[in-house]
Amino acid sequence: MVLKRIKESVNTSPNVAVYVDGPNVVRKEFDLDLDGLRETVEELGNIKVGKVFLNQYASDKLIEAIVSQGFEASLGLGGEKAKESDVDVYMAVNAMEAVFNDDIDIVVLVSRDTDFLPVIQKAKEHGKETVIMGMEPGFSTALKNAADRVVELE
Repeated sequence: MVLKRIKESVNTSPNVAVYVDGPNVVRKEFDLDLDGLRETVEELGNIKVGKVFLNQYASDKLIEAIVSQGFEASLGLGGEKAKESDVDVYMAVNAMEAVFNDDIDIVVLVSRDTDFLPVIQKAKEHGKETVIMGMEPGFSTALKNAADRVVELE
């Protein structure tokens, strides 16, 4: 019997967690290409967590589209009206899990919203590389200035 030694390839790419603020960037006026977004994030490293946060009013069709692009759809509950339903707290709590996860090297937030500034600051305090991705109009200057990298989506 001949034994073959299998050489295991060691993957040295950083591990990435990406969190998408759905109500803020997954909108008709922005026409965000989630497939292209995933490819852009994959240039940073291995995506270990990829979540798009939506409110409870998201359609089944939207959820299906998000899942088919390789992301997990996370629904947040909110107010009684669609515009009162905000997912920022749900997204921030999930992103903080990545901040304290030793297996995650890079935290990517896809939003235009200043509400995520504390997440970026805490991630940097804990040695994580931070990336903010967003688009104009309304892409927070404070977010751009706080993150290690900024990617403007078109």
